[in-house]
Amino acid sequence: MRKDSAVADDRPPRARHRGQPAEPDEELMRALYREHAGPLLAYVLRLVAGDRQRAEDVVQETLIRAWKNAGQLNRATGSVRPWLVTVARRIVIDGHRSRQARPQEVDPSPLEVIPAEDEIDKALWLMTLSDALEDLTPAHREVLVETYFKGRTVNEAAEALGIPSGTVRSRVFYALRSMKLALEERGVTA
Repeated sequence: MRKDSAVADDRPPRARHRGQPAEPDEELMRALYREHAGPLLAYVLRLVAGDRQRAEDVVQETLIRAWKNAGQLNRATGSVRPWLVTVARRIVIDGHRSRQARPQEVDPSPLEVIPAEDEIDKALWLMTLSDALEDLTPAHREVLVETYFKGRTVNEAAEALGIPSGTVRSRVFYALRSMKLALEERGVTA
């Protein structure tokens, strides 16, 4: 087995990098990146079906984990690449599993084209209806209120108003005709 330069280089950090002082961990990361980032990216690209952004994220996370475990890497006797490949593969697997466990995200754009119920239209309709009711005679208005708005049957409305049920039917018929005309005058067509 060959030794990686990042692990095997025993020269002091000053001698390794053109006379500039560097932290041992920092120099280790530079060496790991120079030597392993390209092949690791190519490997991860195959694992993530060519998604370059995801592959770069996996490589970055792999190198961060290598940095966090620098002590273990310095004691390694062989190449670090198998360790890096294993870590990268596990990161990809973990990402796949977490996406499977999470519910599918929904694109909100179709919701933007669905018109929301407009409360203004409802308010205008109620104002127009109320105005048209005012044009009716009190007798016609009260039978419509009892039957349509309070939801009573003809017999229940007759009992509440103290009039015969035939009179309620007749008044409802003529009240609806008058209501239709009043709404048409206000521009409402059925």
